[in-house]
Amino acid sequence: MLADHHYSGLTEKADRVSVPKGYPLHANTRRDTGAFNQTLDEHLLGVAIHAGTINHALPSFERHLPRLARHRGLTRRSQEARFRWQDKATDVAATMRERSAGQGAFIINMASTGCGKTLANARIMNALADPLKGMRCAFALGLRTLTLQTGRAFRDVLGLSDDALAIKVGGTASRELFEFHERQAEQSGSGSSQSLLEEDSHVLFEGNAEHPVLQRLSRDAQVRSLLAAPLLVCTVDHLTPATESQRGGRQIAPMLRLMSGDLVLDEPDDFDINDLPALTRLVHWAGLLGSRVLLSSATLPPALVDGLFQAYLDGRAWYQRNRGERPGEAPNVCCAWFDEFDQLQQDCAQSSTFVEAHARFAQKRHARLSKDPVRRLGELLPLNASGSPAEIRAAFARTLIPAVLRLHAAHRGIDPVSGKRVSFGLVRMANIAPLFDVALALHAQGMPEGCRLHLCVYHSQFPLLIRSAIEKQLDTTLNRRDPDSVYALPDIRERLDQYPESDQIFMVLGSPVTEVGRDHDYDYGIVEPSSMRSLIQLAGRIRRHRPGEVSSPNLLVFDTNLRNLEQPGRAAFCRPGFEQDDGPFRLNSHRLADLLEEAEIRVIDARPRIVPRPDEALTPSQRLVDLEHARLRQQMLPPAQAVADTPPRSTRRASQRAQGAGLNAASHWRIHQVWLTGVLPQQQPFRSNTSGPQVDVVLLPDEEAEDYVLHQLSEGSSKRDVLYVRIDDSKNHRIPDHLLQGARISIWGTADYMELLRTHAEDTGLSLMACAQRYGIVSLLDRTQGWRFHPALGFTGEK
Repeated sequence: MLADHHYSGLTEKADRVSVPKGYPLHANTRRDTGAFNQTLDEHLLGVAIHAGTINHALPSFERHLPRLARHRGLTRRSQEARFRWQDKATDVAATMRERSAGQGAFIINMASTGCGKTLANARIMNALADPLKGMRCAFALGLRTLTLQTGRAFRDVLGLSDDALAIKVGGTASRELFEFHERQAEQSGSGSSQSLLEEDSHVLFEGNAEHPVLQRLSRDAQVRSLLAAPLLVCTVDHLTPATESQRGGRQIAPMLRLMSGDLVLDEPDDFDINDLPALTRLVHWAGLLGSRVLLSSATLPPALVDGLFQAYLDGRAWYQRNRGERPGEAPNVCCAWFDEFDQLQQDCAQSSTFVEAHARFAQKRHARLSKDPVRRLGELLPLNASGSPAEIRAAFARTLIPAVLRLHAAHRGIDPVSGKRVSFGLVRMANIAPLFDVALALHAQGMPEGCRLHLCVYHSQFPLLIRSAIEKQLDTTLNRRDPDSVYALPDIRERLDQYPESDQIFMVLGSPVTEVGRDHDYDYGIVEPSSMRSLIQLAGRIRRHRPGEVSSPNLLVFDTNLRNLEQPGRAAFCRPGFEQDDGPFRLNSHRLADLLEEAEIRVIDARPRIVPRPDEALTPSQRLVDLEHARLRQQMLPPAQAVADTPPRSTRRASQRAQGAGLNAASHWRIHQVWLTGVLPQQQPFRSNTSGPQVDVVLLPDEEAEDYVLHQLSEGSSKRDVLYVRIDDSKNHRIPDHLLQGARISIWGTADYMELLRTHAEDTGLSLMACAQRYGIVSLLDRTQGWRFHPALGFTGEK
């Protein structure tokens, strides 16, 4: 594949095979001119020659790549007591070093938030590496923003240069906006670019750029940096193509990355259940290409962990047969478990051994968590409404305000300058369309005398420029490690001084994007429920940076959700969630009083997620927690009656067998060699959009540059040409400003898109139009009736 990719791009005759002229068939064309490039006979001969060279060079490939060695930041002992568990974990990993090189390693890090898991993961993988050679490791995360934050943290804390650390996210514009906000923070004094370690405090082994494999990747600088950097921090989307191999050679670079370094998967339990087959494929390929794997999350369910281990074990078996020192032996993988309390190491040659060890570790963690001070107390909040969706959403908004005022009174702080009572809260809703309507309803009803609400709407359907600004605002405000520092922030200070009300409430009304990957600390939260996983994740955003026990509820959970009220008789805890309309995963009730035990509501933490009830006791139609564990078991583990392990005679037969067996994540490694085909990636794609076709739209300035106009992006005469087609006003439903001018409610966010666009265009040196074309884009579900929009509310489909 690499030889074909490389040779197809050669245009100079001196670099190519000499063949007689006149062959009538051509293999490819030139990208720059479209003219014929290589005849078929020349192409086949050239590919064969290069494939031979690459084939001989592949076994030594990883030994010729750059590595990071003797880094003091990765070996220095922890000075703070709360981080000393990292030293113990690193010591255990060091004892596994030699064995894991031959046996592979599968490691679980379940330490709680605030314990330094990110740095601990790097220290553990560094301890596994040969200290004379150095480490190579890829850290794969689910979100672009979190990837950028993690990469920046590595760069600052470890003092790494761009040669030692590569940060890859999907979308150049996202990275540019992140860097823009970082520059602003540094100029204002709220950020720092000062490294905590000297840049020369480690050794970077440069590797051999003349290695035959690297030579054939030299035309693509992005590919070379993805491979060459010893530490790679990337979105998982950069690595999943390794398992797909469907088009364009996109699998080559991630395959070589897995072949030449280890892999850390951050928060793998945060992925949608339909994305778990792709994640399983990645772990399987990591095993068969020789990587050691670490899973990092405080809320890992046992079925997910077991399914990923079985995939890794099967992959490692293939690696051992082909590249192991003892090809005839079954793999005996070095496994380890870490958290802030304990360490466990055990070699596992089969799934049953691994499951037993994981259960022991999880049960000990469960017992320790039950003794922790309670930082989040939960309580059910009744939600009763009927009528049309508009009437139900208005009733939801009316229920919110008394609940917010109650939480504010119990958990507010005092501004040391003005003496005003101030709090920061989160209202999490399941879906964007109802959220949009609830925000309008809140503005319509206003706030009582003496109270000011600063309302920030936050979800995924904002133009990139606005979303980035909102995220930076929240990241800055909700860092509560020093609780009183928030009052000195310019935006907060200005608002507290501007408005006379004695009670000032800063509230984020957000979609599920608020609960995953955000290092935000709220005083309290109110949740429209979707799943137990969601409740646990959101609870982790309350008092996230502040220790200490609470005595009154700071997390209110609606006892049902809007989907149940608006669509009675249908599955309610879905999209997002684990419930299905048909089959065994349909709940008998949609009231949390029936679905959760009182203790699970009172203290919401990771315990129900990490230790389920016994399989025979699971009742997925009656308990919300059991529903999730049962669905994960169905998705991740082989069925009791596995398909006979006999090779299919064709790809078509492999597909038929897979369909007949019922596809799940285990199908990839369980059905004999189906992973050598593109069958399952086609049927189980990563991040597939099941809601319907999408369109890319953009807000462009008008001719006078005083206002903006909605356009749709479409292809021109060639794929490189982009056309901006103005969207008809009948599909462009702009919310008038007066609907967002409620009594004692202020917009906390971006209300003026053009002002934001002018500021960014001036900073980047782009024209207003070029800036909008780059940063004013958003992908939306295609709607016949069009979309509603306001800069402070984002987009949603027109009713």
